[in-house]
Amino acid sequence: MIKNTLLGFPHEPIKVTMPDGAEKEGVSFQTSPYDIAAKISKQFADKLVVAKVKYTKRVATLDEGLLNPEAEEGKSEEDQWYFWDVNRVLEGDCQLVLYKFDDAEGKETFWHSSAHVLGETLENEYGVHLCHGPPTDSGFFYDTYSGKDIFTEKNYKEIEKAAQKIVSEKQTFSRLVLTKEEALELFGLNPFKVQLITSKIPDGGKVTAYRCGNLIDLCTGPHIPSTKIIKAFKIMKNSSAYWLGKAGNDSLQRVYGVTFPSKKEMDEYVHLIEEAAKRDHRTIGRAQDLFDMNPLSPGCGFMYPKGTQIYNQLTELIREQYRVRGYSEVISPNIFNLKLWKTSGHYANYKDNMFVTKIENQGFGMKPMNCPAHCLMFANVQRTYRELPIRYADFGVLHRNELSGALSGLTRVRRFCQDDAHHFCDPSQILDEVMTVLDFLEHVYGLFGFEFELELSTRPEKRLGDEDLWDKAEAALEAALNKFGKPWKLNPGDGAFYGPKIDVKVYDALKRAHQCGTVQLDFQLPIRFNLQFKTDAKCEAVQPDDKKVMNSQMFKADENDDEDFEWKEQPLKPGFARPVIIHRAVLGSIERFMAILIEHLGGKWPFFLSPRQAIICPISEKFAGYCESVYLYLHKQGYAVELDTSNLTLNKKIRNHQLEQWNFILVAGEDEAKTGMVDIRTRDNERMGKMRIDQLHEHF
Repeated sequence: MIKNTLLGFPHEPIKVTMPDGAEKEGVSFQTSPYDIAAKISKQFADKLVVAKVKYTKRVATLDEGLLNPEAEEGKSEEDQWYFWDVNRVLEGDCQLVLYKFDDAEGKETFWHSSAHVLGETLENEYGVHLCHGPPTDSGFFYDTYSGKDIFTEKNYKEIEKAAQKIVSEKQTFSRLVLTKEEALELFGLNPFKVQLITSKIPDGGKVTAYRCGNLIDLCTGPHIPSTKIIKAFKIMKNSSAYWLGKAGNDSLQRVYGVTFPSKKEMDEYVHLIEEAAKRDHRTIGRAQDLFDMNPLSPGCGFMYPKGTQIYNQLTELIREQYRVRGYSEVISPNIFNLKLWKTSGHYANYKDNMFVTKIENQGFGMKPMNCPAHCLMFANVQRTYRELPIRYADFGVLHRNELSGALSGLTRVRRFCQDDAHHFCDPSQILDEVMTVLDFLEHVYGLFGFEFELELSTRPEKRLGDEDLWDKAEAALEAALNKFGKPWKLNPGDGAFYGPKIDVKVYDALKRAHQCGTVQLDFQLPIRFNLQFKTDAKCEAVQPDDKKVMNSQMFKADENDDEDFEWKEQPLKPGFARPVIIHRAVLGSIERFMAILIEHLGGKWPFFLSPRQAIICPISEKFAGYCESVYLYLHKQGYAVELDTSNLTLNKKIRNHQLEQWNFILVAGEDEAKTGMVDIRTRDNERMGKMRIDQLHEHF
């Protein structure tokens, strides 16, 4: 029996403050965000998807004892923001933000709610156990269990039809707060939900669920007011998955979908998907003989000669910038004793994503990043303030144990290289160093015609270090972003465990966002590796507080290591200070950046990056010798050229090479052989006329 949990709460006047500072009046436990929006415009209110609330003082209500994944550690109730159902009543004086579908927060809620519609459909029509159904960056999915494979492309239309019926019923979403015992009773027939409730909810705790039609599903919410605002529903694909993402657990079936508040937006999205399919880097990569994947080495790309040319060109582009921007390139080992990763904090915070092994009863781990190795290099000799900043750059191979279900061509791999660099600097140099990185990013992205967006990601729930250091680090990055002058967004709680970061998202030709570059500020690794430099009076020497208890961390021996290990923070020597580390990548993973470029360009490589710059085609075999001399001349100049010696007709040769995306097709016959020229065509079928071969490099 579902009880009216709001009975007995006071109905008192409240003030609701909007983002522009305007104040709206309401009544506690009676007025909803929708009601506030309706005072502005009913049309505006009817388009609302979700709200966000921060209370001046929240009433201790039914949520007491509820697990709250949104709560930010260390913040009081008055400092917490909560995502809030549009029709859920407000509890007291508060600040209020309202979101529509066009907002990122709105899309997430809209698609999260649509996942419940999909879940209701699959449960009604196929009798499956529902497992997990979150939103994604481009829609949503639901994992289900039936004990057998029942979903194929043939089911898509019938699923869509059944989902559209649910949508047409204008089902409302209702929030329920359940005790652990009530939840176990309600979901007792679903072993997957029972496992979640048993493992995640402490005894005496509470959990939320949402009702939509005849479906009640575990969920933290929030959700859209009702299904009536879903105007278009489409199933995109299906795949297999493992329960909780772990191989060896029950095999599940995953169904992906997408929804929109209008048919027009759905049509535009479908067109985008069709264009994206044409540009898929895996398809183009095979067609252009750039790279491939092999199941014998999952998540590791095989770069063929032409792909390697592009890869090396990208690397050399960054190297050229290193030479003019004051970087020193280094090479570091690929595998380290686990003591290194325990010292750095990666073992405690990242070990599930590392490849570990035993060598002579000692635990070792493949490096997932370069920063700890660079710390060892910095600490190898005594440093002084005159050396700073030191900028180490490293193209070393990295390995990360990504889940098999997450692997996707070159965009998500287990083996990759980054244009990885670390700035070791005095705290007073942070602003200038971050500015140099942002200028670096802007220069490189401009070469490829990328627009980009900046986000400041702040302290996560699971983190190292003192709060005052986090305050300093976040303030330093915010100051740099403001000085850079481009718009930026706040992304709270998404920083690295060792420090806040600036994430850089580039937008490709299809206006899709991709995470590439990053700037991360780190006060923690210098402490954990006891990095120090000799100061003078001009330097901001950060001295330790004598009253402060030194940090320590004990690692007990486990299956990967036979030896206990303890890390203890070391005090600074008199006259010394700690550097700050700025972690920096421009391209990010070179593999991933290459994939983004393929799709951004549609395989039409710019000349400076192209592995197919020019191909020489003789009109007939009679002129093959002259064309070979042209080939040898251009090859000696360092161009990516080839000679077509096939027996195809000239028109067929030209058409094939245009489809292969050769930048230039150089044709030669009798007239050209006599005059030392070639007739130039482009991949876009443009005739550019004749030119002497010794002038080609000027044209190229």
